[in-house]
Amino acid sequence: MEHLYLVCYDISHQRRWRRLFKTMHGYGEWLQLSVFQCRLNKIRLIQMEAAISDIVHHREDHVMIIDLGPADKVQPRVRSIGKPFDPITRSAVIV
Repeated sequence: MEHLYLVCYDISHQRRWRRLFKTMHGYGEWLQLSVFQCRLNKIRLIQMEAAISDIVHHREDHVMIIDLGPADKVQPRVRSIGKPFDPITRSAVIV
């Protein structure tokens, strides 16, 4: 079962920020400067957490992973000013 997650981060060093930004593209959709929405099952969540942990400095950086609930049942209520917000949907990925 997949859950919808909001991942927000504050990284103090530009090089680590850029590395985490590139890593997060493999797990979800970019929303804003340091915010991603991710639709992940338990295994992918654990993989993402391990990847994040390898990049951040635990005394200097901060990453929040917010579980919004089951991806098929949760309907985020978002007020968006400017660009529209589109919740991530399940779709086939061709590799």
